[in-house]
Amino acid sequence: MRDPKLDHATMVTRRENMLNAAYRLFTERSITAVTLEDIAKEAGCGKKTLLRYYDSKPGLVIAVAERQWEQFMTENRKRKTSENFDGMTAAEIFEFYLDSFLELYRNHKDLLRYNQLFNVYIRSENVDPGALNSYEDMIRNLAGQFHIVYEKAEQDHTIRTDIPEMEMFSTTLHLMLAVVTRYAIGLAFMPEGFDPLKELEFQKEAILSQYRVKQ
Repeated sequence: MRDPKLDHATMVTRRENMLNAAYRLFTERSITAVTLEDIAKEAGCGKKTLLRYYDSKPGLVIAVAERQWEQFMTENRKRKTSENFDGMTAAEIFEFYLDSFLELYRNHKDLLRYNQLFNVYIRSENVDPGALNSYEDMIRNLAGQFHIVYEKAEQDHTIRTDIPEMEMFSTTLHLMLAVVTRYAIGLAFMPEGFDPLKELEFQKEAILSQYRVKQ
């Protein structure tokens, strides 16, 4: 909601402070343990001010998720060797996609923790599905980007196309996201000397082997 007393730049800064404060507290404590009063105090404003920007806790929780995933995707795109994957084979683009999950584990464990808390919270609070439309649009956009792999594969035959595109996308998304999340939040068995990244690389290579066309 726009505050007529504030200029646009001030409103953007205030919104950023609120999102940053919420993200910090949610990942440090858990979403259910943090109140709107806690977030307002952390952001340096009152609860009423917070509610002028986000009219409910679920709305704020979803806004934080959208922002953090958008920031990661923007940052992750910078790892590409070319702007539109020009000159890359379908297999190379697919490997970039799988490597994105390893990047999450290496440098964004807090986002993996937040995502786990987010999924539990949304279900436990019975959040209106309509409130998730913009968040789900972001996931659908990711599926649309994955389509590039399939399009390239139909031309260069470096990735299998006998498997339905959405089945390939869903399977790889859930397998990779599940394992990096388990390692990030400490739910995996890790004996002394265990190297999670080595095992993640192994899983990545196993998936590549499953879908890559043998030359």
